[in-house]
Amino acid sequence: MTWIQIASLVIFFATFVAIFMERVHRTIVAIAAALVMLIFGMVNGFYDQELAFKSVDFNTILLLMWMMLTVAILEHTGYLDYLAIRMAQRSKGRQWPLLVVLGTTTTLVSTLLDNVTTIVVVGPVTVSICRALQVNPIPYLLALALLSDTGGVATLIGDPPNVIIGSAAGLSFNDFLTHMAPLVFVAWMVVLFMLKFIFRKELAVKSEHIDSLMEIDPKERLKDWPTARKILIVFGGVTILFFFHSLLHLEASTVAFIGFAVALAWVRPDPDEILKKIDWSVLLFFSALFVLVGGVEKTGALEAIGEHLTSMATTNMLLTCIVLLWSAAFVSAIVDNIPFTIAMVPIIKHLETQGLHVEPLWWALALGAGFGGNGTPIGSTANVVIVSLSEKTAHPITFKIWFRSGLPVAVACCLVGSIIMALFFPWYSN
Repeated sequence: MTWIQIASLVIFFATFVAIFMERVHRTIVAIAAALVMLIFGMVNGFYDQELAFKSVDFNTILLLMWMMLTVAILEHTGYLDYLAIRMAQRSKGRQWPLLVVLGTTTTLVSTLLDNVTTIVVVGPVTVSICRALQVNPIPYLLALALLSDTGGVATLIGDPPNVIIGSAAGLSFNDFLTHMAPLVFVAWMVVLFMLKFIFRKELAVKSEHIDSLMEIDPKERLKDWPTARKILIVFGGVTILFFFHSLLHLEASTVAFIGFAVALAWVRPDPDEILKKIDWSVLLFFSALFVLVGGVEKTGALEAIGEHLTSMATTNMLLTCIVLLWSAAFVSAIVDNIPFTIAMVPIIKHLETQGLHVEPLWWALALGAGFGGNGTPIGSTANVVIVSLSEKTAHPITFKIWFRSGLPVAVACCLVGSIIMALFFPWYSN
């Protein structure tokens, strides 16, 4: 790597250390780091104001805004409390079975819907359930994020990198289902086991409010059913559009904006009151991080990794697959997995022109890009949404908390992928 690439990585990791130490508010750290990266890039000619602006993923930012505003309207109607009490009553205060049900549902839905859509639907209800039971929501929210990232690897449409890989390699839905789904099933069981171990103390606590909760009539919490019904209709329509947004050539943020516009026109709440619910600190934090990682990408660090893989693939394909899997996981934990996937596609295609059988490399890339997102709060958009949701509770998910649970899960999933791929390498090569 060049000294510019190394320096940009130093800036990036120094930012993470400062955020992890939590001595200065993370938004202040991120904004300062983004400014340092921008100045460093302008001085050395690889980054400028226009590129920094383009590096911000407004698709993610607008999705977050839509989620915040929609939840704000639903909370006002009392519907989330109603749904949470119903589910909490059925669980009878047993936390582990409740986490398994919510986590398994999230995994299954994530195989067919975009992870963000899944989290936006399940996340607010989960927060309300924890609030009703008065238990720590962190195990549940982390389970949603980690299991949605894991489940999305199983199918062609479960994760955006899979769509990119499937299109580039000519892999079908059934190809992904037969090669990825069995492996993801093993990873899913490992994640559940690890979550039970990591949060054994939190999940062992039985809610002290279940007796009084069982006596509550959930319907009494519905303050404004007509408004809630309108929002749910809009929400259902938006969910359907999320499912087909790629076929309609619409960005997910555009679909979210359509839903919010329809909701405002139909419900007509007080805009000033609703806009107060936006957590601008969270939006600024992630916008600054996008600028920061955009600078790292523009140095060409991803291409440098690809060049090393190219030289290795000609001697040992299995070793190359394992290295690619872990490299993709590492990069996907610190930057969005889509840019890395896009960067790797032409590299793998180039290897194919050299006469190499590259199909196992496509599977390794899919596994690394999907599982690696579990490593950090910014590893996937679903993680970003979960962190944003936690900010509204008394137990926000910090980088330190995420590293304690998400990072081990990411490593474990990558180990599962590596072992199974090594054991059944002929199958992944066919």
